[in-house]
Amino acid sequence: MILSLDQMAESRRALAGPLFAGLPGDAEISFEFFPPKTEKMEEQLWDAIVTLEPLGPRFVSVTYGAGGTTRERTHNTVSRISRETGIAAAAHLTCVDASCAEIDEIADAYWQAGVRHIVALRGDPPNAGGQFTPHPQGYASAAELVEGLRKRHPFEISVSAYPETHPEAASAQADIDFLKRKLDAGASRAITQFFFEPDTFFRFRDAVAASGVDPEIVPGIMPVTNFAAIQRMSKMTGTAVPEWLAHLFEGLDDRPAARQLVAATIAAEMCRRLYAGGVRQFHFYTLNRAELSYAICHLLGKRPIEAAKEAAA
Repeated sequence: MILSLDQMAESRRALAGPLFAGLPGDAEISFEFFPPKTEKMEEQLWDAIVTLEPLGPRFVSVTYGAGGTTRERTHNTVSRISRETGIAAAAHLTCVDASCAEIDEIADAYWQAGVRHIVALRGDPPNAGGQFTPHPQGYASAAELVEGLRKRHPFEISVSAYPETHPEAASAQADIDFLKRKLDAGASRAITQFFFEPDTFFRFRDAVAASGVDPEIVPGIMPVTNFAAIQRMSKMTGTAVPEWLAHLFEGLDDRPAARQLVAATIAAEMCRRLYAGGVRQFHFYTLNRAELSYAICHLLGKRPIEAAKEAAA
């Protein structure tokens, strides 16, 4: 049998590396959780935190929505992480339905609780499909929020970035220009919306650099636990879902264990390719499920810190 040139190239690519997708060891990870609504969900969240803590994440973040109940749940979750674990906890904070004075009060409470990292976001409208309307006495944008937080306390601040452009942005360049405003206001890094092609991230990173700034841009990794849900989320965020991804999850609707195996493999391979392109930090959207994120990190060579120390001794 004579191989074609394409077959020979694919054969070389497949045989060039080991079957194990481990990275050299200098990659750093972080995880995102959402605040629990019920006692059972709180147990699931803390099981996830206990499982992932030994991997030594740089930080974990906790999401936040408009409304007093959500704010309180986020604050309680972040405060508990700070008290009961050795992980640096980052609290999401948005501009939605809050005055500057209310946000200052929340920021003060976080600072007093020992939280030193804020993920500053404009936030989505309370009603799906609606338009964001600033509070009359509130911050009108994430850039204003970053500036206000910086004046209040010397927080480490992360902001969002959109490799495929924010759905409300006038253009890709306008979106990058606004990212620059957030960075100029004092943000430390940008964490991206999820995406499914490494080249999507690389094109965005190059476009940001071409605009005259070189911030730390951390790719947000969303493991596909439910393909139908990912399709819905992608429509809301303007994220492209490639045909090959749909093909991989076809026929797995009633096979959750198989979906997890496929999801872990895809995410680990994407991280490996991002690493080859110079990425050293990865932010995983866990959806409060630990095992999938743990499996991906394991494939990438991340091990519990104590076990890694013992192996090196």
